[in-house]
Amino acid sequence: MALHGRLLGRCYGMATQSSSVHATRRVELRLTAATVVHATGGRLRSGQTDQVIGGVSIDSRTVAAGDLFFAIVAVRDGHTFVADALARGAVGAVLNAASDGGMGGVEAPILIEVADTTRALQDLARHVRRESHVTVIAITGSAGKTTTKEAIASVLSSRYRVVRNRGNLNNHLGLPLSLLELGKKEADVAVMELGMNHAGEIRVLVGIAEPDVRVWTNVGEAHLGSFGTVEAVADAKAEILEQATADTVLVCSADDDRITTRRDGFPGRTVTFGERAGADVRAVDVEPLGLRGSRARVITGRGEIDLRVPLVGRGNLANALCAVAVGVEMNIPTADIVERIAALEAAPRRGAVTHLTGGVTLIDDSYNASPSAMRQALAVVGAETAARRRGAVLGEMLELGEGSRALHEEIGRLAATLPLDRLITVGGEPARALGIAAIEAGLPRVAVTHRTSSEQAGEDIVGWLEPGDIVLVKGSRGIRTDIVAERIAAEFA
Repeated sequence: MALHGRLLGRCYGMATQSSSVHATRRVELRLTAATVVHATGGRLRSGQTDQVIGGVSIDSRTVAAGDLFFAIVAVRDGHTFVADALARGAVGAVLNAASDGGMGGVEAPILIEVADTTRALQDLARHVRRESHVTVIAITGSAGKTTTKEAIASVLSSRYRVVRNRGNLNNHLGLPLSLLELGKKEADVAVMELGMNHAGEIRVLVGIAEPDVRVWTNVGEAHLGSFGTVEAVADAKAEILEQATADTVLVCSADDDRITTRRDGFPGRTVTFGERAGADVRAVDVEPLGLRGSRARVITGRGEIDLRVPLVGRGNLANALCAVAVGVEMNIPTADIVERIAALEAAPRRGAVTHLTGGVTLIDDSYNASPSAMRQALAVVGAETAARRRGAVLGEMLELGEGSRALHEEIGRLAATLPLDRLITVGGEPARALGIAAIEAGLPRVAVTHRTSSEQAGEDIVGWLEPGDIVLVKGSRGIRTDIVAERIAAEFA
């Protein structure tokens, strides 16, 4: 049975376009101490098995009344915060074996002992995922995961009840916490992004989420410091293909050779998107619209559509095509897909364009940066013809390993080919090398400045900007170029 058919068999109060299938309302899951013990293989040290669990927390500062606190051992040992969690209303705690839990004499209705609290959290999330019977969509890629997640969720929410990761909760702790929301919310679809920094992480996340649909958007230079080569990054991303069955669907880029060469042998069905001939969802007659995004005619298995993408850059066109592919696969009417894509808004600090009342246009892409994402962002600002002058504040791209300097220099040479009037680099020596390479490639020396802090860069750029100018702000999170964006927004509000 097609995936959308299986899902619609569970969809509350909805029917396919070609049938009158209706489903009964799914009963919300009810977590109890017994459920947690069963799912985690733990032991109930104290309390009653029928004690109801309201929610799950790993942070004592955000515990809500009725939550079960998992004492995670990470940078800090969560066992030292058990008493605080209980004082804030936690109904109990999950502890590592032989730990006294930092109880401090505080009594708890529920204490559950497990071999490892992190593994227990993941096991409980997998149990809830299975019992919820939702269709899980998992997304990996080197850039644009959050934008793709939001686009897919928006398209699917026209027909289904959708939950998704909150914020960037996409790692070995964040993903379980996101999936555990299924125990409290009625949903048909869960859209989850999977993050990684090292090989093996995607494999763990796939084992927790057990996704019905695997989405692989792209491969880039992010995290080269951990992997060494882009090929190694691709191999790690390819873990999204593991543990699949004949019923699993893969939605992936047709334009990325590192993906196409690794998807052979996938046991399920593959749906591709992109601009290359042969893509199942293919964009043709692409028209870049600068800060207004892009427009394209999109060929799908259900006919052609005229797609308007309000998000800037070619990368966001690809993200939108991915959402179209998932929407078609999930039987969303094409008119609804077009409407939802046209209404997309950039996530905060991910290419958000703001026309400030002071006459300056800010492209805030300060959430993070990699060489591929930096190239796309610079292409947007360089192609904008309506601007009086163009500026860019580029923070150092972190986690690039031994090739960091060369990659920064490459971005500097690219910047020199664009009509930039001002370039400020921020961070350490790699960022300084970016500016030097730009000068050597032809950008006037007087137009380039290096600063070691984002506070300094913010002061510089607001002193240069005038009404009619456009400025791009982008850099890795560790450089805090969001400070620059906030300074600009405050100055020209």
